Amino acid sequence: MGTAIAVDLIDRHHDVTLLEHTTTTAEKLKTLLPGVNVMAADACEYSSLAAADLRNVDVIIAATGDDEDNLVISWLAKQEFGVPRVIARINNSRNEWLFNDSWGVDVSVSTPSLITSLVDEAVEVGSIINLMDLAQGRMRLIEVTLAASAPAIVKEQTLDELRLPDTVRVVAVVRNDQPMVPSPTMRFSEHDHVILIAREDAANECSVAFVG
Repeated sequence: MGTAIAVDLIDRHHDVTLLEHTTTTAEKLKTLLPGVNVMAADACEYSSLAAADLRNVDVIIAATGDDEDNLVISWLAKQEFGVPRVIARINNSRNEWLFNDSWGVDVSVSTPSLITSLVDEAVEVGSIINLMDLAQGRMRLIEVTLAASAPAIVKEQTLDELRLPDTVRVVAVVRNDQPMVPSPTMRFSEHDHVILIAREDAANECSVAFVG
């Protein structure tokens, strides 16, 4: 995971330092990853992060295969080094509730939850699917595939007529595999994929309009 991210970031012309706690692996990565500053160090140790000059980085990514390690790295990065943006990988979806600003996490990425959401998206119609948490969990990117019974369809309402609250915004609609920019006069059709950004407590407002 860390190697793949490092390669992608280097390709995008970022300066990248990768910390690998196994010395032999770190030596191999130095050969495999030209342009990446590879350090043989334990990222859970304060001294390792200090040696990586963490006070002068813009972003740190805690992407180990262990959730406890990722939380420790995130907390140290934020609390001890003041890293502006901390991104953490979640390996076990049951631990998602821990990955918040209390542990220094700005953005968490849960691979299990993402895959589950993609499965739900493929098989569920008329259900709200959580795609991603944003703004330290205060906002959510969600999707709903409209059934024929969706209130917006039954009442033939435009987006403006739905009168969605300020806590909910429709950001895109995918219809027949084509992305559409929502407009106030847009009307909805069965099987539309509606993408919304909503406050974490606004699921009911989304359901009222789009879930039949």
